[in-house]
Amino acid sequence: MLNTEFRPERRRQVTSKAEMMDNYNSRFAVISANTLGLQEQAYRLRYQVYCIENNFENPLDHPLEQEMDEFDNRSVHSVLIDRPNRAVVGTVRLILPDPKSIEESFPIQRVCNHPLLQRYGLLNVERSAEISRFAISKTFCRRAEDYHPILLSRDEMRAAMPNLTLGLMNGIVRMSAENGISDWFAVMEPTLLRLLARFGIYFSPIGPMVDYHGMRQPCHAVMSNLLERVRKERPEVWEIITDNGSLLDKEDRPFASFRLIN
Repeated sequence: MLNTEFRPERRRQVTSKAEMMDNYNSRFAVISANTLGLQEQAYRLRYQVYCIENNFENPLDHPLEQEMDEFDNRSVHSVLIDRPNRAVVGTVRLILPDPKSIEESFPIQRVCNHPLLQRYGLLNVERSAEISRFAISKTFCRRAEDYHPILLSRDEMRAAMPNLTLGLMNGIVRMSAENGISDWFAVMEPTLLRLLARFGIYFSPIGPMVDYHGMRQPCHAVMSNLLERVRKERPEVWEIITDNGSLLDKEDRPFASFRLIN
């Protein structure tokens, strides 16, 4: 499940390429959460978003204030760092397929019966992954190590959301390239789908909306097709989410046997 607090009211003027790049690079960095410490920060932010800011998960089920589930042990994670405050402000994971149980690899398979998920001749499931826990907190932390929250106003959150969203998309592209992933599944809020579409990032609906912590849309995208459309329609966005195309040099890797951290 993917979650943000963004509720767009109207389409605003597109930011210039130079301004978008400068704003993103000066403020944010996305890094792989490939250590226990970074993963714990990701789980704490997920707890903030899914247990505190929203009533999606029961806080009592997570006494360490780290939101985790059974899919984390075969997922790769990224965190988005707010450079000035040295704080984790966003996170996303990519759930990799289970070679021992392809038919039960992803949460989306529990809520969607689309043929792409059920008839495995239609798709190379071994090179597919589910984008999940796309989480952005409305509370920024002044420093990562001392958790003094700064609550952003609605206007401040609106201003920050494009850079936060594109930073997490950069993490998704990086993790996919490093793990030989070609196809993405996700269960998205309609508001997030609309936000991504503003940047030329389009996922295709598969099946009807589902009631999954609110109404959500199961989606699919072929990564190469999605990125090519972004490159044509919004080259400034393409440069951010692919690191000027350098991430795509890794795209032909075979499916990676990733190292479990937790």
